[in-house]
Amino acid sequence: MILPHSASQPRRFLFLLASSRANGNTEQLARYAAQYLPAEFEQKWINLHDYSMPVFLDQRHQGDGTYPAPQGKMRELLDSTLNATDLVLVTPLYWYNMPAAAKQYLDHWSGWMRIPALDFKEKMRGRRLWNITVTADEDQSYAQALVESLRLSAGYMEMPWNGSLIGYGNRPGDVMQDRSALERAENYFVAA
Repeated sequence: MILPHSASQPRRFLFLLASSRANGNTEQLARYAAQYLPAEFEQKWINLHDYSMPVFLDQRHQGDGTYPAPQGKMRELLDSTLNATDLVLVTPLYWYNMPAAAKQYLDHWSGWMRIPALDFKEKMRGRRLWNITVTADEDQSYAQALVESLRLSAGYMEMPWNGSLIGYGNRPGDVMQDRSALERAENYFVAA
């Protein structure tokens, strides 16, 4: 297995914000959890909405099935993804699954895997995938489809899946009253 880092290299956490609300409950929970990461671990925060991702077009069965290398902001997003040892999808629960920005980001992985000489899937193997989400219902089972989708995606990419940190928050700021979620957040990255 190819690992994205060694003991001599720092861990690089990439937090991918997918909410349509700035500083919403999910981002607040993620930032709370991130403060418990070891100081030597790098953190980079990206709001996926800042990347104006084009709609992903599946062209696997057209021509030779390859995709052109992304340019501009999409290249920055690809480079940030490949630079990370740990990817944290910060995704509030929208209609029982992840927000469109997160899904669109993952859809672009399909194209990145088909860029000649990039070896995207090979380079992603061994990087860790995490998820932080907040639901508007105290019943966390409503997040099951989101969690399972990400777990299966990690498995396909041969990335260790580190599970989801799930909190409750309906109105802005509610998650900071969810004592149970905050306690779990303090230890969420302990296995890092």
